[in-house]
Amino acid sequence: MAKLGKRAKSAREAFAGKEGLTVEEAVSLIKSNSKTKFDETIEIAMNLGVDPRHADQMVRGVVGLPNGTGKTTRVAVFARGPKADEAQAAGADIVGAEDLMEAIQGGTIDFDRCIATPDMMPIVGRLGKILGPRNLMPNPKVGTVTMDVAQAVTDAKGGQVQFKAEKAGVVHAGVGKVSFDEAKLVENIRAFVGAVSAAKPAGAKGTYMKKIALSSTMGPGVTIDVVSATGN
Repeated sequence: MAKLGKRAKSAREAFAGKEGLTVEEAVSLIKSNSKTKFDETIEIAMNLGVDPRHADQMVRGVVGLPNGTGKTTRVAVFARGPKADEAQAAGADIVGAEDLMEAIQGGTIDFDRCIATPDMMPIVGRLGKILGPRNLMPNPKVGTVTMDVAQAVTDAKGGQVQFKAEKAGVVHAGVGKVSFDEAKLVENIRAFVGAVSAAKPAGAKGTYMKKIALSSTMGPGVTIDVVSATGN
């Protein structure tokens, strides 16, 4: 087993025996033990009581974090004509149609969010096996298949976060940076948890939110009290 460095050892000692903290306590603990030379992302992982293999238990949605993510989001838009012009004016990083499809098929995926107008879906649909596993496939349920491409681009670049339950029923996302004020991180976390709570599917049985954990990019994780996370 690899020997732990001083930073990692110190962080583990600081986190030892701590679980079920309030959101405020967890954020304070993570911020005070972040010693890396870069601005780490605060990451949330939620273990949900769902089996997303069943359609009536799928959890997915989108939430605008009130204080943004602290991350620059690169946006690609499938559109033609005036809608392509609107996307570019709104700040889209990549705009195209068949040419964009061919670039993606060739292995070039230089974006974090993909948006499409409805008429582009026959083209985008050919990319399902490439974009789907990366959670980049445009979907009307989360507002990425839309005629209002300008607003979709603005939202994506303004701190909007998509979420989707993985096979084990886990939802995870970045909810800010270590450099954020504690109050802003707490607000972002509660906004994200609230959105996942509101997305509870009809087929969910028993306890919906089983466990919630926070961590920084390079740091250990800590569980937080579900009631504290929901703000109830």
